Amino acid sequence: MFLIKFFKGQPSNFIIKFANGRIKKEGQGISFFYMKSRSTVVSIPINTKDANFIFNEMSKTFQAVAIQGQLTYRIIDPKKIFSSLDFSINPAAAQYISDDPEKLSQRIINAVQVAAREQVQSMSLEDVLGKSESISGNVLSKVKGDEKINALGVEVESLYFVSVTPIPEISKALEAEYRELLQKKADEAIYARRAAAVEQERIIKQNELDSEIEMSKRRKELVEIDGSNKLRESEFRSKSYELEWAPYRDLDPKIIIALGLKALGEGHGKIGNLNITPDLLSILLDERLPGKGKND
Repeated sequence: MFLIKFFKGQPSNFIIKFANGRIKKEGQGISFFYMKSRSTVVSIPINTKDANFIFNEMSKTFQAVAIQGQLTYRIIDPKKIFSSLDFSINPAAAQYISDDPEKLSQRIINAVQVAAREQVQSMSLEDVLGKSESISGNVLSKVKGDEKINALGVEVESLYFVSVTPIPEISKALEAEYRELLQKKADEAIYARRAAAVEQERIIKQNELDSEIEMSKRRKELVEIDGSNKLRESEFRSKSYELEWAPYRDLDPKIIIALGLKALGEGHGKIGNLNITPDLLSILLDERLPGKGKND
């Protein structure tokens, strides 16, 4: 009875029981009794597995880049893979008796590296660093179509490049170049702001000058209008005086003086003092009486 053992498979594994070189039982997560001396148990994981990788490649410009990433794969046809890799286990310890299961992930990583090398070697360092996502997508398509991977009954579900970095010396040079570019852009922005400020100040001064010119024109127009009005007013006043005094133009001065004195006498205002000069009297009295000569 001690030669007969019981094996209980895991739901995530495809189990195959061999006895005398023939498949006696197979299925996902099956359990069975077996004889240790005559039975071989194969356990193939069919759940998804993750594999991390990192490798160096050379770009088109002969610059080395380190590519680090992760892929996820799954065995979709267990019967294909056990003919290429040994997944036999020690049923009692549930441990693989060879290192073939570990080789599977390495084979897929090798296929990823070959596909990535083809991509990287056709691109410059700047393109590799800036297009890592598209490169990983192209590599995934290549690996999915790889005949050797498909022959193992394996499907690569996803592939990501976590980082794509140049060697430290090149990285420092690129950082310095990028810093210079950023500084240049910052300087250009400062110059642009200064130019904009100068232009804005010029526009303001031009507007002020235009305003002053416009005000000067308005003042000139105002002076011209005011002068024209005053000139017309003076002309009208002169004509008014001329018309007003026209009747007196041909009168005898004595009559004009007499009329003036009459107006003073008829005025309502009170005359305080009235000075009559000898010349005025001379004019008034210089009227010849009938029958008298000049010297009488």
